Amino acid sequence: MRALHKLSAVKARTAPPGKYSDGGGLWLHKRSDGGAQWVLRVTVHGNRREMGLGRAKLDDSRSSDGLTLKEAREAADKWRSVARSDKDPIKERERERREAARERHTLNVVADEAFEARKAELKGDGKAGRWFTPLELHVLPRLGKTPIEDIDQNDIKLTLAPIWHEKADTARKAMNRLGIVMRHAAAMGLDVDLQATEKAKALLGKSRHVAKNVPALPWQEVPNFYKSLSEATLTQLALKLLILTGLRSMPIRHARLDQIDGEVWTVPAEYMKGLKGKAQDFRVPLSKEALAVMEQARPFARDGWLFPNVRKGVLSDATMSRYMERLEMDARPHGFRSSFRTWCAEATDVPREVAEAALAHATGSAVERAYRRTDFLEQRRALMERWADHVTGGSGKVVRMVG
Repeated sequence: MRALHKLSAVKARTAPPGKYSDGGGLWLHKRSDGGAQWVLRVTVHGNRREMGLGRAKLDDSRSSDGLTLKEAREAADKWRSVARSDKDPIKERERERREAARERHTLNVVADEAFEARKAELKGDGKAGRWFTPLELHVLPRLGKTPIEDIDQNDIKLTLAPIWHEKADTARKAMNRLGIVMRHAAAMGLDVDLQATEKAKALLGKSRHVAKNVPALPWQEVPNFYKSLSEATLTQLALKLLILTGLRSMPIRHARLDQIDGEVWTVPAEYMKGLKGKAQDFRVPLSKEALAVMEQARPFARDGWLFPNVRKGVLSDATMSRYMERLEMDARPHGFRSSFRTWCAEATDVPREVAEAALAHATGSAVERAYRRTDFLEQRRALMERWADHVTGGSGKVVRMVG
């Protein structure tokens, strides 16, 4: 055995630039710029390998950066032992680093990173939690501590099987989010199976859950319900505006005074389900009745919101639904969109494109939509006036001519 420990701490610190052997293949390389590093030379399978052990710490500073002479000798002992077992210490170190990284990159960690990366695409930076909640409730409790590189289709199957048929929509969202997290991991350079979620779907089979449409009030009964909204409360006024405009509850609840210009209400794309992430906002032609409802709600406005909550923010998402529940109705607020669309089909001769545009639905192929540069605002204005006339007890045949 070659002599070991030939260097002293003093010599290592005071020696001029050059290369100094400590024995056993351990060398100290001192550079002219004042820096220094430890290098270990070993022979594996007849080939000499030179392995950097790290920066040399030769002073008495408390910095944790670098290896002292004692620490360098300990590291050299470890890697010489690896070389004696006919393993390449450089490759073995890389393997250990990958293993350590694998242990650090659990599903919990990568899911958080993926969520952070997508926040800019989500409403309110995802603070409401709807994007992350399916993962948080149904995936992370079981798989969160598992290295993401170890997750396969069987793990995903066992995790989502309990809700696959009973809570089909939630399971679908959880699977979708998990697929996004797996793709994020691949972008990080991790060795994940990008087909794991698709394979898991194959193992789980087709969901037995039968989707149910939101209960809707028949269009013939809408006038009686509208007439019953006789109190000028925020909830009833919000329901009236929802019925009159055919919008979902989100744009109604987030209506702002500065969005209204004359007889047109411009709803920001972020509040429209089909327009999120797109540049265009959605113009809503307001009937005389809708304008009257907004005028009734104006005294309640706070911080610019037309339908503020009692404490802060805007009217709760469930407020209108609970109102209809207390009336022991099967129908729900979202169902009035169906009431309106069925009325269009059965009681009017309005073109399909106009009726769908009123609901902010896309029609036709992508090419057709690219060449169609209209949102049918004037046609929708006449249509919504007819709908308002029907809702308030009229015939629904009145058409307001626009000059």
